[in-house]
Amino acid sequence: MRQIFHDELEQVATDLVSIAELVSTAIRQATTALLEADVQLADRVIEQDRAIDLRRNDIDARSIDLLARQAPVASDLRTVVASMRMSGDLERMGDLARHVAQIARMRYPEHAVPEDLSETFERMGGIAGRIIDHVVAVITSRDLAAARDIEQIDDELDALHREMFTTLAEGSWQHGTTSAVDVALLSRYFERFGDHAVTVARRVVFLVTGETGSMEPHEDTERR
Repeated sequence: MRQIFHDELEQVATDLVSIAELVSTAIRQATTALLEADVQLADRVIEQDRAIDLRRNDIDARSIDLLARQAPVASDLRTVVASMRMSGDLERMGDLARHVAQIARMRYPEHAVPEDLSETFERMGGIAGRIIDHVVAVITSRDLAAARDIEQIDDELDALHREMFTTLAEGSWQHGTTSAVDVALLSRYFERFGDHAVTVARRVVFLVTGETGSMEPHEDTERR
Protein backbone atom coordinates (compact mmCIF):
# COMPACT_ATOMS: atom_id res chain seq x y z
CA MET A 1 0.00 0.00 0.00
CA ARG A 2 2.83 2.36 0.83
CA GLN A 3 4.47 1.74 -2.53
CA ILE A 4 1.18 2.38 -4.30
CA PHE A 5 0.84 5.66 -2.42
CA HIS A 6 4.31 6.82 -3.47
CA ASP A 7 3.64 5.75 -7.05
CA GLU A 8 0.54 7.95 -6.98
CA LEU A 9 2.57 10.86 -5.64
CA GLU A 10 5.08 10.40 -8.45
CA GLN A 11 2.25 10.43 -10.98
CA VAL A 12 1.03 13.74 -9.57
CA ALA A 13 4.52 15.19 -10.04
CA THR A 14 4.61 13.87 -13.60
CA ASP A 15 1.25 15.47 -14.31
CA LEU A 16 2.46 18.81 -12.94
CA VAL A 17 5.30 18.70 -15.45
CA SER A 18 2.78 17.90 -18.17
CA ILE A 19 0.70 20.97 -17.26
CA ALA A 20 3.82 23.15 -17.20
CA GLU A 21 4.77 21.93 -20.68
CA LEU A 22 1.30 22.85 -21.95
CA VAL A 23 1.72 26.30 -20.41
CA SER A 24 5.10 26.63 -22.11
CA THR A 25 3.52 25.96 -25.48
CA ALA A 26 0.63 28.30 -24.72
CA ILE A 27 2.72 31.36 -23.82
CA ARG A 28 4.98 30.90 -26.84
CA GLN A 29 2.05 30.53 -29.23
CA ALA A 30 0.19 33.42 -27.60
CA THR A 31 3.21 35.68 -28.06
CA THR A 32 3.52 34.68 -31.72
CA ALA A 33 -0.20 35.24 -32.27
CA LEU A 34 0.12 38.67 -30.67
CA LEU A 35 3.13 39.83 -32.66
CA GLU A 36 2.00 38.36 -35.99
CA ALA A 37 -1.75 38.99 -35.66
CA ASP A 38 -2.28 35.27 -36.22
CA VAL A 39 -5.93 34.71 -35.36
CA GLN A 40 -5.85 30.95 -35.97
CA LEU A 41 -2.98 30.52 -33.54
CA ALA A 42 -4.76 32.75 -31.02
CA ASP A 43 -7.86 30.55 -31.30
CA ARG A 44 -5.70 27.47 -30.73
CA VAL A 45 -4.28 28.91 -27.50
CA ILE A 46 -7.75 29.82 -26.27
CA GLU A 47 -9.11 26.37 -27.06
CA GLN A 48 -6.16 24.48 -25.57
CA ASP A 49 -6.48 26.32 -22.27
CA ARG A 50 -9.33 23.93 -21.51
CA ALA A 51 -6.84 21.05 -21.45
CA ILE A 52 -4.80 22.87 -18.80
CA ASP A 53 -7.91 23.48 -16.71
CA LEU A 54 -8.98 19.83 -16.94
CA ARG A 55 -5.55 18.56 -15.91
CA ARG A 56 -5.45 20.95 -12.96
CA ASN A 57 -8.88 19.70 -11.84
CA ASP A 58 -7.73 16.10 -12.18
CA ILE A 59 -4.60 16.70 -10.06
CA ASP A 60 -6.63 18.42 -7.37
CA ALA A 61 -9.22 15.63 -7.29
CA ARG A 62 -6.56 12.93 -6.99
CA SER A 63 -4.70 14.91 -4.34
CA ILE A 64 -7.83 15.26 -2.24
CA ASP A 65 -8.41 11.53 -2.66
CA LEU A 66 -4.87 10.84 -1.43
CA LEU A 67 -5.43 13.05 1.61
CA ALA A 68 -8.65 11.24 2.42
CA ARG A 69 -7.37 7.69 1.91
CA GLN A 70 -3.78 7.93 3.16
CA ALA A 71 -3.81 10.76 5.75
CA PRO A 72 -0.17 11.56 4.87
CA VAL A 73 2.15 13.30 7.33
CA ALA A 74 5.46 15.18 7.18
CA SER A 75 7.09 15.30 3.74
CA ASP A 76 4.30 13.32 2.06
CA LEU A 77 1.72 15.82 3.28
CA ARG A 78 3.90 18.68 2.01
CA THR A 79 4.08 17.00 -1.38
CA VAL A 80 0.31 16.69 -1.69
CA VAL A 81 -0.44 20.22 -0.48
CA ALA A 82 2.32 21.85 -2.54
CA SER A 83 1.23 19.94 -5.65
CA MET A 84 -2.33 21.21 -5.34
CA ARG A 85 -1.11 24.77 -4.97
CA MET A 86 1.36 24.48 -7.83
CA SER A 87 -1.37 23.14 -10.10
CA GLY A 88 -3.36 26.28 -9.32
CA ASP A 89 -0.46 28.57 -10.19
CA LEU A 90 0.21 26.71 -13.44
CA GLU A 91 -3.46 26.91 -14.37
CA ARG A 92 -3.38 30.68 -13.81
CA MET A 93 -0.29 30.94 -16.01
CA GLY A 94 -2.29 29.18 -18.71
CA ASP A 95 -5.11 31.69 -18.19
CA LEU A 96 -2.66 34.56 -18.68
CA ALA A 97 -1.43 33.06 -21.95
CA ARG A 98 -5.09 32.80 -22.98
CA HIS A 99 -5.64 36.47 -22.09
CA VAL A 100 -2.75 37.46 -24.38
CA ALA A 101 -4.26 35.39 -27.19
CA GLN A 102 -7.70 36.91 -26.60
CA ILE A 103 -6.35 40.43 -27.09
CA ALA A 104 -4.58 39.32 -30.26
CA ARG A 105 -7.85 37.85 -31.48
CA MET A 106 -9.94 40.86 -30.49
CA ARG A 107 -7.75 43.27 -32.53
CA TYR A 108 -7.45 41.04 -35.60
CA PRO A 109 -6.77 41.83 -38.45
CA GLU A 110 -4.88 44.70 -36.84
CA HIS A 111 -1.88 44.21 -34.57
CA ALA A 112 -2.67 44.81 -30.91
CA VAL A 113 0.90 45.98 -30.25
CA PRO A 114 2.21 49.13 -31.97
CA GLU A 115 5.20 48.45 -34.18
CA ASP A 116 7.58 50.49 -32.03
CA LEU A 117 6.78 48.26 -29.03
CA SER A 118 6.93 44.90 -30.82
CA GLU A 119 10.54 44.29 -29.82
CA THR A 120 9.75 44.85 -26.15
CA PHE A 121 6.86 42.39 -26.20
CA GLU A 122 8.96 39.92 -28.12
CA ARG A 123 11.49 40.13 -25.29
CA MET A 124 8.76 39.70 -22.68
CA GLY A 125 7.44 36.64 -24.48
CA GLY A 126 10.93 35.20 -24.72
CA ILE A 127 11.56 35.69 -21.01
CA ALA A 128 8.16 34.17 -20.18
CA GLY A 129 9.08 31.13 -22.27
CA ARG A 130 12.42 30.87 -20.53
CA ILE A 131 10.90 31.14 -17.06
CA ILE A 132 8.31 28.39 -17.65
CA ASP A 133 11.07 26.13 -19.00
CA HIS A 134 12.90 26.68 -15.70
CA VAL A 135 9.69 25.81 -13.86
CA VAL A 136 9.50 22.50 -15.73
CA ALA A 137 13.10 21.74 -14.77
CA VAL A 138 12.61 22.72 -11.13
CA ILE A 139 9.47 20.62 -10.68
CA THR A 140 11.33 17.68 -12.18
CA SER A 141 14.63 18.05 -10.31
CA ARG A 142 13.56 19.89 -7.13
CA ASP A 143 16.85 21.76 -7.45
CA LEU A 144 16.77 24.59 -4.87
CA ALA A 145 19.43 26.66 -6.61
CA ALA A 146 17.52 26.47 -9.88
CA ALA A 147 14.30 27.39 -8.06
CA ARG A 148 15.90 30.56 -6.73
CA ASP A 149 17.22 31.41 -10.22
CA ILE A 150 13.60 31.83 -11.33
CA GLU A 151 13.32 34.97 -9.23
CA GLN A 152 16.22 36.52 -11.13
CA ILE A 153 14.56 35.77 -14.45
CA ASP A 154 11.34 37.29 -13.14
CA ASP A 155 13.27 40.49 -12.35
CA GLU A 156 13.83 40.87 -16.10
CA LEU A 157 10.08 40.75 -16.73
CA ASP A 158 9.44 43.21 -13.91
CA ALA A 159 11.95 45.67 -15.42
CA LEU A 160 10.30 45.50 -18.84
CA HIS A 161 6.87 45.93 -17.23
CA ARG A 162 8.06 49.10 -15.46
CA GLU A 163 9.60 50.32 -18.71
CA MET A 164 6.28 49.82 -20.50
CA PHE A 165 4.36 51.81 -17.92
CA THR A 166 6.92 54.58 -18.10
CA THR A 167 6.32 54.72 -21.85
CA LEU A 168 2.56 54.96 -21.29
CA ALA A 169 2.92 57.67 -18.63
CA GLU A 170 5.32 59.95 -20.47
CA GLY A 171 2.57 61.88 -22.25
CA SER A 172 3.92 61.30 -25.74
CA TRP A 173 1.72 58.29 -26.52
CA GLN A 174 0.42 58.54 -30.09
CA HIS A 175 -1.46 55.29 -30.60
CA GLY A 176 -4.79 56.11 -29.00
CA THR A 177 -6.59 55.10 -25.83
CA THR A 178 -7.61 51.59 -26.93
CA SER A 179 -4.03 50.70 -27.79
CA ALA A 180 -2.80 52.12 -24.48
CA VAL A 181 -5.25 49.90 -22.58
CA ASP A 182 -4.20 46.86 -24.61
CA VAL A 183 -0.52 47.50 -24.01
CA ALA A 184 -1.04 48.06 -20.28
CA LEU A 185 -3.00 44.82 -19.96
CA LEU A 186 -0.57 42.79 -22.05
CA SER A 187 2.41 44.01 -20.07
CA ARG A 188 0.60 43.13 -16.85
CA TYR A 189 -0.24 39.65 -18.12
CA PHE A 190 3.40 38.86 -18.86
CA GLU A 191 4.51 40.33 -15.53
CA ARG A 192 1.96 38.25 -13.61
CA PHE A 193 3.00 35.16 -15.57
CA GLY A 194 6.47 35.61 -14.08
CA ASP A 195 5.04 36.16 -10.60
CA HIS A 196 3.23 32.83 -10.70
CA ALA A 197 6.43 31.11 -11.85
CA VAL A 198 8.20 32.53 -8.81
CA THR A 199 5.41 31.23 -6.57
CA VAL A 200 5.74 27.74 -8.06
CA ALA A 201 9.49 27.87 -7.38
CA ARG A 202 8.86 28.89 -3.78
CA ARG A 203 6.43 26.03 -3.35
CA VAL A 204 9.13 23.64 -4.56
CA VAL A 205 11.48 25.07 -1.93
CA PHE A 206 8.74 24.46 0.67
CA LEU A 207 8.24 20.92 -0.59
CA VAL A 208 11.94 20.13 -0.20
CA THR A 209 12.78 22.03 2.99
CA GLY A 210 9.48 22.36 4.85
CA GLU A 211 10.11 26.10 5.31
CA THR A 212 6.62 27.56 5.55
CA GLY A 213 7.78 31.04 4.58
CA SER A 214 8.53 29.70 1.12
CA MET A 215 4.84 29.04 0.63
CA GLU A 216 3.98 32.75 0.61
CA PRO A 217 2.62 33.72 -2.83
CA HIS A 218 4.67 36.20 -4.85
CA GLU A 219 3.04 39.64 -4.75
CA ASP A 220 -0.59 39.32 -5.87
CA THR A 221 -0.47 35.96 -7.60
CA GLU A 222 -3.47 34.74 -5.65
CA ARG A 223 -5.51 37.14 -7.79
CA ARG A 224 -6.20 36.34 -11.41
